[in-house]
Amino acid sequence: MNNPLLLPFETPYQAAPFSKIKPEHFLPAIEESIRLAKEELEELLSQPQTPTFQNTFPPLDTLGELLNRNTSLLFNLNASETTEGIQKAAQLAAPLVTDFQNALRLDSRLFDRIKFVYENTDRSTLNAEEQTLLEKKYKGFTRNGALLTEAGKKRLRSIDSTLAKHSLSFGKHVLADTQAYFLHLTQEEDLKGLPKQVIEAAGIMAQHKGLEGWVFTLDFPSYVPFITYAENRSLRKKMVLAHGKRGFQNNKNNTISLIIEIIKLRKERAELLGYSSHASYAMEERMAESEERVHSFLSLLYDKAAPAANKEWNALEQLAQTQLEGEPIQKWDTAFLTEKLKQKQIDLDEQELKPYFELTQVLKGLFAIVGQLYGLNFSFSKKIEGYHPDVQSYEVTNDKGAFVSLLYMDFFPRSGKRGGAWMTTYLSQNKKRRPHVSVVCNFTPPTKTTPSLLSFQEVTTLFHEFGHALHGMLANTTYASLSGTNVYWDFVELPSQLMENWCFEKAALEGFARHYQTGKTLPENLIVKLKKKAQFQQGLQTLRQLSFALLDLSFHNDKANEIEDVKDHEMKVMAPFQRTPSIPENIICTAFSHIFQGGYAAGYYSYKWAEVLDADAFEYFKEQGILNPKTAKEFASSILSKGGTEHPMKLYKRFRGKEPNIEALLNRSGLINA
Repeated sequence: MNNPLLLPFETPYQAAPFSKIKPEHFLPAIEESIRLAKEELEELLSQPQTPTFQNTFPPLDTLGELLNRNTSLLFNLNASETTEGIQKAAQLAAPLVTDFQNALRLDSRLFDRIKFVYENTDRSTLNAEEQTLLEKKYKGFTRNGALLTEAGKKRLRSIDSTLAKHSLSFGKHVLADTQAYFLHLTQEEDLKGLPKQVIEAAGIMAQHKGLEGWVFTLDFPSYVPFITYAENRSLRKKMVLAHGKRGFQNNKNNTISLIIEIIKLRKERAELLGYSSHASYAMEERMAESEERVHSFLSLLYDKAAPAANKEWNALEQLAQTQLEGEPIQKWDTAFLTEKLKQKQIDLDEQELKPYFELTQVLKGLFAIVGQLYGLNFSFSKKIEGYHPDVQSYEVTNDKGAFVSLLYMDFFPRSGKRGGAWMTTYLSQNKKRRPHVSVVCNFTPPTKTTPSLLSFQEVTTLFHEFGHALHGMLANTTYASLSGTNVYWDFVELPSQLMENWCFEKAALEGFARHYQTGKTLPENLIVKLKKKAQFQQGLQTLRQLSFALLDLSFHNDKANEIEDVKDHEMKVMAPFQRTPSIPENIICTAFSHIFQGGYAAGYYSYKWAEVLDADAFEYFKEQGILNPKTAKEFASSILSKGGTEHPMKLYKRFRGKEPNIEALLNRSGLINA
């Protein structure tokens, strides 16, 4: 009982007491949590009464809450503040948790009870959420092997346990390769073209490593500015090659064998359950419904984007004649040339924007916008501890003073934190409790002379992840399994991508885009340029997203188990999109964490799918006024609060009054006449 993970958290709102939790606490706590969950299961199954919805499904939804709390803590920390001890605990705990989940889904006694209720319940006696829970739990069991033979169930357990371990290993290897490389420079001439803040940050990084000069890493706040602004082409090449080698080098972090094993096991798992492929299995629980519909959707976007992309690439090639002295464009030139072209066509230098986007001011403005729209208040709290000193904790309340959620904000890269940005949940909402959510980013850190000045891409990233956070914070369902972001995967990006739209609107920008030294608001001419930036190279950007979506699907279709050479396979899939020469030592998929570590397997297309939804939804916001609380509260009541309690198209039509129209996306992207 000295293990804090086996005790109630005696803290405000039952927040995690991070300072008391040690890596060695996790494995014994999870083992005990599993034992207690098994006791709960036996108690549920031993009821003498005839099975009904009320005596079966509510207790099933809360079964293993202690286990859920502890595994959320472990796997979230493994992503945002990992150590060797945390990684070891995650590797050992993952198969235990998977084995328990499989044992639960494959327990014939439990399935018989669920099946009895499913077949003998009058649906008219249930509300919409209860009907969804009934359907979801029943399908969850059948889609996870409840109807298999004992031999089939045994094989499924083995596959799932192995996949859980492989996913963690993939992330561990990519993180290790990312952090192993850095570019050390000692000559000032090598810094030509780089912004002052980037140079200063590189100097601080060198000091941390005990080196003279400057150090650039593969973390996005260092990597992206370097390949975008560095005039030294050979150094850009070094950085791009290092980034593209992650997981593809002759070292212990190579992920090729993991990828082969993952895609074959996913295919075998799908076939075991009666599906032709993992994609087919996944699409059954998506808005898209089928691979065919996704391919049709992607093909439509390709046809609209390709003509624009060709024109955009021609413009880059023309610019390369002077910038590269006639040399052909290589992979390490595209970001550099794109920035030069943007400055030429739009007269917009991204660095000109950064002084207007100081992180504290942007966050204050974001809170104000969300406060006006949704009636939320954010109070910084010192009594709610974070898992790292950089983490900011907030108590979120509504306009009546009622507690809504805890919110953790974690902004800067560091050792032990994976790249990218994401929203996650530490404690999910149900009718008895409010949620604890976290937004994790890797933004440009402050230096000795400047605060954290965000690139515009980082600003949109913050708004994006905050949209996910709103989905979690405003959840108002009875059952945790239907709460917040527990929705169809190709619907989950709607709230996040919708929030990005406010970054381009004058009425919103006026509230937070202020020069960190003078306090002046972002000039009108720069706002106009931001609007133009939103359509800049949308043809190429769209094709880039489509290429990732198709690469993802190719690893999960009915031919996936035939892939033997991952590099050769990727080259064939990407060939129609390839505009620079292929690089033998570079590859995308060996660090494609979205599909081999995260939850986007056969789902990367959902980013573009959700863009159709968000463009259409924002049209309605613009019609009513982008800061109109009435519209926002309609969105909250129809979508954000509902989670997965009903089919997403029903929720969307309830808000919008109609199905989404792709024309809104094409118009916003400037592809309407392409």
